[in-house]
Amino acid sequence: MADETDLAALSCQAMIDVPRIRPVLDKIADKWTIMILTVLCPKPARFNEIKRRLDGITHKSLADALKRLERHGLVTRAVLPTSPVGVEYTITPLGHSLRAPFEALCAWALEQEGAFAAAAYAYDRTQEPAC
Repeated sequence: MADETDLAALSCQAMIDVPRIRPVLDKIADKWTIMILTVLCPKPARFNEIKRRLDGITHKSLADALKRLERHGLVTRAVLPTSPVGVEYTITPLGHSLRAPFEALCAWALEQEGAFAAAAYAYDRTQEPAC
């Protein structure tokens, strides 16, 4: 019963704080942010290495996402004194603070992958016109 009460209180507080929560979540809950930070979590990486590891992301999407993440203090960008000039991205302490929630979310996604597929299949079957 205490867990339900705590959950209800958190839910109620979250609804009150939506104007403060939503702008932050909008910055980290998009299509690529979680995956980019997951790539950068173990070690810094160059742009093309990140792009290779994120199969399917376009050059523009990655560049835009990295700029946004840098703007919000989740990654830093360092120009390397190489020839040609290289750029390396590193996750910041603020970005690292998302590691545990993101790992939990990724683990949940893997665990629920089958349930998601089954639910979508069941839903799609109910939407098919009857012959």
